[in-house]
Amino acid sequence: MRIVLTGPPGAGKGTQAALLAERLAIPHISTGDLFRAHKDQGTELGRQVESIMREGGLVPDEITIAMAAERMQQPDALDGFLLDGFPRNIAQSEALDAMLRDWGHKLDAVLDLEVPEDEVVRRIAGRRTCRKDNKHIFAVPNNPPRREGVCDLCGGELYQREDDREETVRKRLAVYHEETEPIIDYYRAQGLVVTISALGTVPQVTQRAMAALPERDA
Repeated sequence: MRIVLTGPPGAGKGTQAALLAERLAIPHISTGDLFRAHKDQGTELGRQVESIMREGGLVPDEITIAMAAERMQQPDALDGFLLDGFPRNIAQSEALDAMLRDWGHKLDAVLDLEVPEDEVVRRIAGRRTCRKDNKHIFAVPNNPPRREGVCDLCGGELYQREDDREETVRKRLAVYHEETEPIIDYYRAQGLVVTISALGTVPQVTQRAMAALPERDA
């Protein structure tokens, strides 16, 4: 099964992508992970990405498309994959369609995680990150630390990242509405969009997504 996962920032795409990919026994392909992997491996694409991001620029479509194409052709992805963060705009969607046609494949579904904008702001603005490693994240008030401002796992100080401030979140949402949301109509015209509510617990959202996906071929 070949799936694109989309939705606004804060919809829980990363969490749901990992769970759905495991349930469906297909690889979770995240553009963020691809960028990091190429940078860590020192590939030519990775060096280009690092240079662009160092200067505060956006990674061009052609680099993103090249990285995604390379990953989708690896042996573990030949029978299916779940794309998270790609395609991000109409140009990338058109490139993905062209690649799949060339390979004799097609998308099975575009899973759209739907969440109200105020809830997105509440979720992201409520995040607190451990300053010690920048990995441990607590979602206040839904999943607060035992001690306010202190990481449960390592005792580090919890802080609010600049990206998680309300004004920044609203800017990210504006970019999503302008650049990424149009792909939903693009794929809806192909009859591929499956929209589910991303409200509720993580297992509830996963169950809705699994139930909404088309039946896999035997």
